[in-house]
Amino acid sequence: MEATTNPADSLPVEMPYNRLRTALMLYGKPLAQLEPDESKRVQAQADKEYQIEQAILEAPEAVGVMVGEGELERALAEIRDKYPDEEAFRASLESSGLDEDLLRVALARQCKVNTILDKVDSASPVEIDEVEVGIYYHAHFQKFQQPERRDTYHILISINEDFPENSRPKALDRIRAIADKLARKPHQFEELAGRHSECPTAMRGGRIGQVRRGQLFPSLDEALFRLRPGQLSGVVESEMGFHLLLCKA
Repeated sequence: MEATTNPADSLPVEMPYNRLRTALMLYGKPLAQLEPDESKRVQAQADKEYQIEQAILEAPEAVGVMVGEGELERALAEIRDKYPDEEAFRASLESSGLDEDLLRVALARQCKVNTILDKVDSASPVEIDEVEVGIYYHAHFQKFQQPERRDTYHILISINEDFPENSRPKALDRIRAIADKLARKPHQFEELAGRHSECPTAMRGGRIGQVRRGQLFPSLDEALFRLRPGQLSGVVESEMGFHLLLCKA
């Protein structure tokens, strides 16, 4: 899926929505109400998330994935319902550089990303009748040679020296502070991921999904497959930044 661009500024037309979504996630307020340093952070994170989402859309798993009109309408209604009336809804869109048509384009993209992630997550061996299990096993032996998997969640704090709070020392301090909170209250992982993680998976409580060996960066792969179900990793560094990994199963 190719990115759609706005001829006026060469930015993808979905970017205003990504930035609005990130502003609401990080600060709980629209773009127009952000302080200058908040706005810079939102822009940097939204840009990075867009790149990650684009990689998902270009992955082999994206082939054949379609977004139904009903799903798109539900996503649009969910956003519209957050406003007291239609006037407030449209005013918020306008202040963010959006209109309803652009919002639909952006939501269609987001819905497709979510559908691809769900597709990867739900992939599993074929279920067969118990009576036929012996015959089926011998006839389809290779199907049972499933690679080891982990049900994986993470929190990411990215490193970006262009922004003081994402400099390497600051990013490390931030991820360590989150790790300290989780040491006391591990049940809050998904809540803290939604609040702090600088990855699109924050919208899913940090859930990456079912991960096979070799799918992640080597440092993450090594750390993840050392974990037992329910165990949380220490701070792990990758090319993207600093991570905390949770192995659910």
